[in-house]
Amino acid sequence: MTVALDPTVVQRIAGTIAAEIGCRPAQVTATVAMLDEGATVPFVARYRKEATGGLDDTQLRTLEERLGYLRELETRRAAVAAQIAAQGKLDDALALRLATATTKAEIEDLYLPFKPKRRTRAEIAREKGLGPLAEKIFTDRTVDPKTLAAGFVGEAVADVKTALDGARDILTEQFAENADLVGRLRAHMTTRARIRAKVIDGKQAAGEKFADYFDHVERLAEVPSHRALAMLRGRNEEILGLELEVDADVAEPIKPVERIIAEAFGIALPTANREPGAADRWLFDVARWCWRVKLSLSLSVELMGTLRERSEEEAIRVFAHNLKDLLLAAPAGARTTLGLDPGIRTGVKVAVVDATSKVVATTTVYPFPPRNDVAGTIAELKQLIVRHKVELVAIGNGTGSRETDRLVAALIAEMAPPKPIKVTVSEAGASVYSASALAAAEMPGLDVSLRGAVSIARRLQDPLAELVKIDPKSIGVGQYQHDVDQARLAKALDAVVEDAVNAVGVDLNTASAPLLARVSGLGASLAEAIVAHREAAGRFRSRRQLLEVARLGPKTFELAAGFLRIRDGDEPLDASSVHPEAYSLAKRIVAACGRDLRTVMGDGALLKGLDPRAFVDPTFGLPTVKDILAELEKPGRDPRPSFKTARFAEGVEKLSDLTPGMTLEGTVTNVAAFGAFVDIGVHQDGLVHVSQLADRFVKDPREVVKAGDVVTVRVVEVDVARKRIALSMRRDDGSPERAPRNAGAPAGGDSRGRSGGPSRQPPAATPAAPGALGAALLDALRGKR
Repeated sequence: MTVALDPTVVQRIAGTIAAEIGCRPAQVTATVAMLDEGATVPFVARYRKEATGGLDDTQLRTLEERLGYLRELETRRAAVAAQIAAQGKLDDALALRLATATTKAEIEDLYLPFKPKRRTRAEIAREKGLGPLAEKIFTDRTVDPKTLAAGFVGEAVADVKTALDGARDILTEQFAENADLVGRLRAHMTTRARIRAKVIDGKQAAGEKFADYFDHVERLAEVPSHRALAMLRGRNEEILGLELEVDADVAEPIKPVERIIAEAFGIALPTANREPGAADRWLFDVARWCWRVKLSLSLSVELMGTLRERSEEEAIRVFAHNLKDLLLAAPAGARTTLGLDPGIRTGVKVAVVDATSKVVATTTVYPFPPRNDVAGTIAELKQLIVRHKVELVAIGNGTGSRETDRLVAALIAEMAPPKPIKVTVSEAGASVYSASALAAAEMPGLDVSLRGAVSIARRLQDPLAELVKIDPKSIGVGQYQHDVDQARLAKALDAVVEDAVNAVGVDLNTASAPLLARVSGLGASLAEAIVAHREAAGRFRSRRQLLEVARLGPKTFELAAGFLRIRDGDEPLDASSVHPEAYSLAKRIVAACGRDLRTVMGDGALLKGLDPRAFVDPTFGLPTVKDILAELEKPGRDPRPSFKTARFAEGVEKLSDLTPGMTLEGTVTNVAAFGAFVDIGVHQDGLVHVSQLADRFVKDPREVVKAGDVVTVRVVEVDVARKRIALSMRRDDGSPERAPRNAGAPAGGDSRGRSGGPSRQPPAATPAAPGALGAALLDALRGKR
């Protein structure tokens, strides 16, 4: 629910977001209004460009996220101001500082002195009448604290030491609650602190995977996400101890943090020419005490939390990017496909799906020990291929994948043309889907073990349509995905799936309920209602028929219609991304061509000759006109790349087959901040460290590669015992070796294809550069696939 905010606050939020995403406040205000009315990001990005000024989906997602944070900030600002005012302590100066605070941390710093708290030592000291003692020492530096304290000894205060300890507690609380001081110390620690990791005594053997962090130290501000999460995991598993060191490298007797506190309260420090008086000396001891028992601890906890949050944000960003690349991987298309889910003892599960993804045949074959029925397997697979005119063979990349691949290669070699193409497909998440209620509903008469083969075949035909059925976290392209905030991760991944599905568009007459559920404005309930209506009334002939679906009203139709496609329907524009609200504009454009709509669609030369400005009117602006012209030129175009696969080298099937210097082709399965993992067909992904991605400096690996890319790599190092492979894409001319075919790979049916996606086997790698990636990081990625 949106909280009503003061108009000036709304303007402030719009200005802040506009500065952050590089646009005008009016663009933000218009977008926020639409989002608050229930519009989705894909809808606003695609069909409301005039209102947003052309903000793209990335800007809109950032806007949406920052809007939530800033609204929470404003709500908290108002609540804090109200609580301080209720205490009668909200003066003009404090109100101004609250009004100009830009982060939640600043607001909490200002609120700290007024925050209800448990009975503290300072409060107890005040109850004993020691407040005036603390105030006198602080304001009059000429006094002798011990002499002054003697006057406060009595029934409630046993002696001078007790009196001075009470005064110290009062001042310590005041120092620790000073917003300016806390802010200065936080800034100092952020830039100067170092994080130190040490192994807990006796945990060396149990925590060997964290060996790189047994005695590790680095600047807090420079710790990359993957190392921070590795150390935090080591602490959670009680292998590592972590602490923040501040000014540990400063040799002077007075540390910078102590000097900051002293300067904040005008406490004189010793110099070569002057020794401070007794009051200043005592106050400096209080400052040191305040740092040691209060500020260093509270700020260390806060900054460790900030480090975790920053690292989680980066990890979520990496996961989201990889998931997007995987979802938008090239589809093989509507071609009859034989899916093979490899297994040794339990047999190879087989499923044939036709061009519409309908299951037409299933079986299980046993070519491996203990049955060794190779001849029977080849005969049965050949019979299925011939009978159903199979064009593609999708082989799952789990246990037994290479053995199954060799068997299929032998089968294809025996066949007369046209021969099917074999492709290795990632199984990540297939077992989760096979056992799900959704799979049971889709394939009620099929054994769980055979559903995996169906999923493997379908995800080759259309990765997006099949992967939306699986929890994104089960797809396995994340970096420490189980260590991050699961709610934030789920929200980010859901946004990625929504954007991917709507970027591609969905066939209204063939899409499954899970795919329809991701369409702008729909959701699971309406998606199921659409499928039920389709099954009862037959295929949709027009988008307008959507309004006949129960509970699907005009607003939902507006949000969803443009992303739903109807092939060979009553209205040709229904097969395009042109929104029904703009059909009149599209038909005006067609009329200007003097030809039939069906002949105009796809005629690029004709459409490029039109002046878009001639069709602008009060309803439709230039961006919409240009979009419609582009869509008419290539109606229903798929933004995904064309289908291609990697070819694995024959005879390279396990780690021991690798030798340094080999040049191989593979598929990028995962991109992290420190490099890219590449499947080269040996059931262990190799790591191309970021420093080995190109002969130039690469800050972000995604500048060079993305998940699903086919790349050529060189083996740098192989550690069989630790199951790690170091790879390189560097070459003399400074550009990455990407996409060209490996000259040494066999051609035709003897090659081994590979679709985009993560290897089901754990990734393993040895970094190919100084500053080697820790074993804990690799183990985390390996364990969470």
